[in-house]
Amino acid sequence: MLLIPAIDLKDGKCVRLRQGDMNDETVFSDDPVAMAQRWVDAGTKRLHIVDLNGAVAGFPVNADIIGRIAEAFPDLEIQVGGGIRDFEVIQTYLDVGVDYVIIGTQAVRAPHFVDDACLEFPGHIIVGLDAKDGKVATDGWAKVSAHSAVDMALRFEEAGVEALVFTDIGRDGMMRGVNVEATRQLAQKVNIPIVASGGVSSLDDVRALCEAAADGIAGAIVGRAIYEGSLDLQAAQKLASELVA
Repeated sequence: MLLIPAIDLKDGKCVRLRQGDMNDETVFSDDPVAMAQRWVDAGTKRLHIVDLNGAVAGFPVNADIIGRIAEAFPDLEIQVGGGIRDFEVIQTYLDVGVDYVIIGTQAVRAPHFVDDACLEFPGHIIVGLDAKDGKVATDGWAKVSAHSAVDMALRFEEAGVEALVFTDIGRDGMMRGVNVEATRQLAQKVNIPIVASGGVSSLDDVRALCEAAADGIAGAIVGRAIYEGSLDLQAAQKLASELVA
C-alpha cells in the first residue's frame, strides 16, 4: 500500500482546495520544490502533482515547476495530472523525468485519446476518474457527466492504462474520511491497480484502505491531512507497509 503525497499547484504555489473549488483554497507553500523535499525526507517513493490551473485551462500552466521538481529528485516516481490533452504535452512531461501522466477530462470526453496514448506511451498512462454519486466529473470537477465510473474504468482497463486514480469528490479536502467502500467496489470490477484519493485523513483511513488492498486498492493519495498535521506521512506509510506486506 503506497501512500502518495499530493502537491497541487495553483499560480505557482502549493495549495489545497476543498471539493475542487478553485475559489476555496489554502496556500501551504510558495516553494513547491521545498515542499517536495519535505515529503522525500519523510520517505515517500512517489509524488502526485496536479496542475490545477492546467486542469481548468486545458493546457499546462505550471509545467516549469513540475520540471524543476522532477530534475531535483531524479530517483523519485512522479505522476502528473491537470491539462493533459495532447501527445505533445505527454512527451514533454516524460522528457523532463515524469514517470506517469494522468488523463482526466480528456479521457471522458474522448476515450479514444486514451487508447492512442497507451499505444504511443506504454507503461506511462494513468486515468483519473473523479466521481460524485457514481458518476464521472470533468473540467476540474465543474461538470458531472452521465458516465458511470465503473463503465469508464472497464473501458480504460481494456485500453491498457497502468492504473486508475479514483477520487470521491464529495469528500476531497473535507477531512471526512476516505470512501473506502466506493473505492473497493470499483477495484473489484477491474484487474488493474486502483489508487484511492479524496478524504484520507487519519490512520484509521489507512487501516481501512489496507483491509481492502486484496480487492485491488494499491495506494492512496494523501493531501490536506499531511499538510495540516492530522496525519503523519512517515508513520502512516510505516503502518501501511506493516499491514500490507
